[in-house]
Amino acid sequence: MREIAEEKLIKYFEVTQRALTKAKESPENLSITDLTRKDFIDMVENYLKDAIHFKEKGEIVNAFAALNYAHGWLDAGARIGIFDVHDSELFAKD
Repeated sequence: MREIAEEKLIKYFEVTQRALTKAKESPENLSITDLTRKDFIDMVENYLKDAIHFKEKGEIVNAFAALNYAHGWLDAGARIGIFDVHDSELFAKD
C-alpha cells in the first residue's frame, strides 16, 4: 500500500472528529503517576514496532501512520508535563 484511498481518509477524519467531540465532552481526569509515564512510553514503543512491521511488509502508508501515532504520544506527554523536554525540533511543545 503506497497510497491512501479517499474512503480511508474520510473514515479517519470521521473517527478523529468523533473522538475529539467525546474528549471535549469528557470530564478532566488528570492523575499522573509513574505508571502514566510508563504507559506513554509503552504506547510509543508499540507504535514504533508497528511502523517497522508495516515497513517490512511494504505498507508504507501504514508505517507512516504508525510513526505519526508514536510521535503524537510523545508530543502529548510533553504537553501535559509527563516528559520535561525543551526541544522544538523534536516536540510540538518547547
